[in-house]
Amino acid sequence: MNLRPLLKSLLTAFVLAASSPILPVSAVEAFDARFEAMKTNLSKADLFRLLYAVPKAADLHHHAGGCWRMEDLYRVATDKAVVGDARFYTRIKAGTCAGDTNAWRKFTTISALQWDALGECARGEYAALDSLDAATAREWMDSLRLDRAGEGRDEFFEQIWPRLGAVGRNPKVFAEMLVETMRRYGAEGVRYIEAQAIPDLFDAPDGTVLDPEEGNRIVVARLAKPDAVATGVTVRFQFVVLRFTPTAVARVEQAYDWVTRHRDLWVGINMAGREDNDKGHPRRFLDVYRRMRLKHPGVGLAIHAGEVDEPNSHMRDTLLLGATRLGHGNNVLTDDDLVLHLRHGVAFVEINLVSNLVLEYVDDYRQHHFAEMLRLGIPCGLSTDDSGMWDSGMTDEYMTAVTEFNLTWEELVRCGRNSLRWSFLDAKTKERLLAEYDRDVAAFEKAWSGDDWKARLAAVKPTAYGFARRRWGIAY
Repeated sequence: MNLRPLLKSLLTAFVLAASSPILPVSAVEAFDARFEAMKTNLSKADLFRLLYAVPKAADLHHHAGGCWRMEDLYRVATDKAVVGDARFYTRIKAGTCAGDTNAWRKFTTISALQWDALGECARGEYAALDSLDAATAREWMDSLRLDRAGEGRDEFFEQIWPRLGAVGRNPKVFAEMLVETMRRYGAEGVRYIEAQAIPDLFDAPDGTVLDPEEGNRIVVARLAKPDAVATGVTVRFQFVVLRFTPTAVARVEQAYDWVTRHRDLWVGINMAGREDNDKGHPRRFLDVYRRMRLKHPGVGLAIHAGEVDEPNSHMRDTLLLGATRLGHGNNVLTDDDLVLHLRHGVAFVEINLVSNLVLEYVDDYRQHHFAEMLRLGIPCGLSTDDSGMWDSGMTDEYMTAVTEFNLTWEELVRCGRNSLRWSFLDAKTKERLLAEYDRDVAAFEKAWSGDDWKARLAAVKPTAYGFARRRWGIAY
């Protein structure tokens, strides 16, 4: 065998390599360094501006009604072009009627049918939502979010959701507000929302219970309109079951049946509700989930777990139920065996930083387990939970992650990719969104690596909500 041609080619390659300049670091590594310099030297307002422009992939822990922007909700709920013959009444006075045991429930919103059924005194405590003066309308909006000192989880779980009431059960309001949410999230770089909803609790215009198939048709039709498509945001749904109710086991069965019959938009099941209510403990549901998996293949299961103050076995027990996604995971590090399991990638943890602070599951972020989980290799990603009720957005989650935990660019991108990988999307749609996310990240890195990045930053027009104003003093 004549080795001379081979040796000659190798020598030529060596000479060319030796005479060439040192190759630059990869674009990703270069941008990692650029991002480090930015987050160190930018003001809070400019860092928020930068993060607003960052591609953000998916929001997997997303309560549909809790993510509505309240200013948009008031406009939509009082728009006859949207609600038609439906009319809502909200309680503007409380405690004026004899025998009233719910005097604290000011601004609870009911349907016209419910209002008609009240006694004369009780009706006098309510006003039509579309008749409120500007100051009272502002009070109604503020009553639906946690934006004051002293408000916390009791206000949220026991008061805010009942106040939403009939407005949240109107399918046309729901559909319109979903598109408004898609528009807001799309502007922040979110491309996929997996919203938690209850399809069989919609009201008809007269206040009676609506056929869930009709409610679903209203939502599907609204999502198909050009303005919804133009947001660039893909939406799928999880059927949410309130875990502590007497009928919760039967509701799991109903949820499996619904998702199986509506796989075009419904991809999974979620169990929600306060974990400090013992009626909702995970092992209560072990038998029903095992029975449902015998009948219904391919239904995603995500369950709230670890959203508690004390160490307990809920997260480990939730894995036993078959969940592949755990919502919140505040107490992961209190269970050594669980940490070892999660490091093998058996489940994804949905991180909700703003939620955990405003609901006082952490007093400050030094107590939060997110960074330790991420850096141990436990699959996790950022999500918003109830952004409308926190008066926040996805950028607030990214800003919190960067400023409180010193996240690198690679870690932010990993959170985004993780969220899409662990979604319950069908394989084809997931592959497409992952490819689009990688493309958008690469384009962002290229665009912001140039010398014109300061001009590019100045051109970003972010929206900062109340949380950003209160937390970092940011207002544009």
